[in-house]
Amino acid sequence: MKTKLLSILALCSLPLSALAAPVVGDMIGTDPETAKAALEKAGCTVNAFEAEDGKIEAKCTDTATNKAMEVYIDPATGKVADIKSED
Repeated sequence: MKTKLLSILALCSLPLSALAAPVVGDMIGTDPETAKAALEKAGCTVNAFEAEDGKIEAKCTDTATNKAMEVYIDPATGKVADIKSED
């Protein structure tokens, strides 16, 4: 009975892990290596970094949905300031 319950709980948690993505307020960091590692851990493959409107823009691909997105990082705090999907 316990094994069956644990199996069911494990299967139920799988879709939640697919929803992992960076969110506004997450600490990403300001140097490229730290930011890339944090974004990839959050499920976002980094393609490039750019400066835009006083923020660091990370061009990423969401690994769960394979959609392109832009993650804007505050260079003073290293936190995610905004996220936009590229259409």
